[in-house]
Amino acid sequence: MTKDFRKQMGENYTDVGIAEQHAVGYVSGLASNGAKPILEVMSSFIQRTYDQLSQDFAINKAPATILVFGGGISGTDVTHLGIFDIPMISNIPNLVYIAPTTKEDYLAVLDWSIEQTDYPVAIRVPVTELVSTGKPCTKNFAELNKYEVAQQGGKIAVIALGSFYGMGEQAAKLIEEKTGTAPTLINPYYITGVDTELLESLKKDHDVVVTLEDGVLDGGFGEKIARFYGPSDVKVINFGLKKEFLDRYNPADVLKENRLTPEQIAEDAVALI
Repeated sequence: MTKDFRKQMGENYTDVGIAEQHAVGYVSGLASNGAKPILEVMSSFIQRTYDQLSQDFAINKAPATILVFGGGISGTDVTHLGIFDIPMISNIPNLVYIAPTTKEDYLAVLDWSIEQTDYPVAIRVPVTELVSTGKPCTKNFAELNKYEVAQQGGKIAVIALGSFYGMGEQAAKLIEEKTGTAPTLINPYYITGVDTELLESLKKDHDVVVTLEDGVLDGGFGEKIARFYGPSDVKVINFGLKKEFLDRYNPADVLKENRLTPEQIAEDAVALI
């Protein structure tokens, strides 16, 4: 934030430096007393404040907003990896973690988070450039854990989270080309919960459910979906990153190694039918 922007913000802006633990405790206290604080933090550094996320933010249901930047594959060095925040944040009770996909999504969920007073909210700001659709977002984010069906299809369902939604769209097109049947394409938005009603409905005419997430698979979003379908005949394949430390890496190489290209996703999904 530039000097001029800080001046414009005036006393509404506080710089806590790199004291992430204090920052989360601070905004939790502000929110609990009626303020509307927004904390900006990097995915790689929110690990420093796990205790405050649980003890101050979530247990107290402090309605503050945390913007998580840099979450996902970005080619950074090992100390700035943003691939571990989903398992870390999404498994804390009370906390709502949301992954918008477009500029309109992001602004809408930010407005909702600032105005609401019921939940501690974290928003995973897409690591890629925010794409604008030019259309306003009409989703009611107060209806927690309600996914959005972008395309209704059959046999295969693709659930693509956050910044990987675009990859899900590409994979869905390739699946249709390979099978002659359009898959169902779903934007889940919510990282912290599952849409049990929608997932249950997919059992009627879907054999395979594919999940995509821009982070490590262990303890992540896809595993929640796989656990739901565990007792059923629906096959689930999770696409994401293996648990490892990466350092100054080429994102394209890492995606290919983890079979995270649209072509590889479509190939693996179709093979399960």
